[in-house]
Amino acid sequence: MINFNLKKILCGIILIAFFAGFFVSGVWVGVNKIAYNVPQPGTIDFSLFWDAYNKLSQNFINPEKIDDQKVVYGAIEGMTKSLGDPYTSFFNPEQAKRFQQDLSGSFEGIGVEIGVKKNQLTVVSPLEGTPGQKAGLKTGDVILKINGKDATDMTTEEAVSLIRGQKGTAVTLSIFREGWQSAKDIEITRETIKIPSMKWELKNGDVAYIHIFEFGESLPADFKKAALEILSGPAKKIALDLRGNPGGYLEISQEIAGWFLPKGQVITIEDFGKDKEKKLYKSQGNANLANFPIIVLINEGSASASEILAGALRDDRNIKLIGQKSFGKGSVQEVVDLRGGSFLKITIAKWLTPKGNSISEVGLEPDIKIDITDKDIENSNDPQLDKALEIVESLSQEK
Repeated sequence: MINFNLKKILCGIILIAFFAGFFVSGVWVGVNKIAYNVPQPGTIDFSLFWDAYNKLSQNFINPEKIDDQKVVYGAIEGMTKSLGDPYTSFFNPEQAKRFQQDLSGSFEGIGVEIGVKKNQLTVVSPLEGTPGQKAGLKTGDVILKINGKDATDMTTEEAVSLIRGQKGTAVTLSIFREGWQSAKDIEITRETIKIPSMKWELKNGDVAYIHIFEFGESLPADFKKAALEILSGPAKKIALDLRGNPGGYLEISQEIAGWFLPKGQVITIEDFGKDKEKKLYKSQGNANLANFPIIVLINEGSASASEILAGALRDDRNIKLIGQKSFGKGSVQEVVDLRGGSFLKITIAKWLTPKGNSISEVGLEPDIKIDITDKDIENSNDPQLDKALEIVESLSQEK
């Protein structure tokens, strides 16, 4: 039985290659007994399934290789795939166990978050200081093969199981990037991955530069410590960096928003679809940073919880977003336990910004668009941050 303490996770099918699920999905994580909704007679004819199963059993050249349990898992996986929603998926017991383990420990892999975008397995974000980042992987890279295996139509769960592995071993990704003439093979050695939740430093004498890497369980305490240091120091303005942030827990995004917004302001709206009542999530914090002028940085690797925070700050405080268009992960998944230790992850809703704008598949357009070129990266230049600091310096403190 999987116990997720009734939290909602926001990262959708976006899966990090060093784990199968912490940033998995905009998940409404809960412990649920599976409810068997038996179809009315005549609505679904399962005879075709059994006919196909019997024909395989009778005619397959190696019948001893037919594993009945794998047949069942494959059928359920095919059922979820038939919905055409990359965020709805099936986890067999092995994948479910890995999911649960990944929520509570460190991980061995390459530290690259992956997702399905435009029906292609895509790098969402190589995480800070990880082997994937050091190997040169970039947001938007398309993964064509993993260790020579075709990744076309591969689910993120399948990809994660191939990319993860023991520390010190290598995985080869065949990567295609916009502007390249052909794909390139990149070999990456796996390591133990430990991602810091955030960092901050003082820039230009009075600007607190806060970079949040993920909305994990350690962030509230880390952010509180940083906020107290900022409040007691010379900082008068804030540059909040959400680039490459794949998301995390909704509640934690909501808690961080509470430092920047007055209590009671809407953070995000959960839309369950036509004719269903929407649910509002509001700020509950101390608003101790609400008067600080702020600029927010986003890019294509900003997803889920980071998009929710950025959207809330823009809608509620008219804060400018600078950088590149965000990823566009704005759906909610519910985890439903199945027998035998497996579970389903089912899309049940979409996230909207406080003004009612959808995030899903759309993302957030920056108010000021600035690209980072390969030359910038080679020369360790960051024109997005440079521009953000320039803009925030010109802002006056809010009253």
